[in-house]
Amino acid sequence: MAYASGKFAKALCDRCAFEYKFSELQEEWNGAKVCSECYEPKHPQLEPLTAKADPEALYKPRPNNDAEEGEGFVVVVSSSIFNSNFMNPSTLPTNFTTPKMTGSLGTVTITTT
Repeated sequence: MAYASGKFAKALCDRCAFEYKFSELQEEWNGAKVCSECYEPKHPQLEPLTAKADPEALYKPRPNNDAEEGEGFVVVVSSSIFNSNFMNPSTLPTNFTTPKMTGSLGTVTITTT
């Protein structure tokens, strides 16, 4: 579609309401037609940068191979170190029991049965 050149057309500034040539008016970011003295570019804070999401997990993490404190050793009370099958797992008893113990420290008392 062809438009007229408008070389004699007049228009009012949307901000100061003075009359200018239509070709001298500039369109602002909000759609207002204003003169060169009233023109204001769009402020950068009106379009803030989008924040990236925080990473939540590592890519291809490695498993923790560190042994936790207290893991890896079983104390057997009912075996004898003089038995030839002392460290043979098939000869170990399946029901581990501990003797009755009582201890105290200040006002704290621990009792196991």
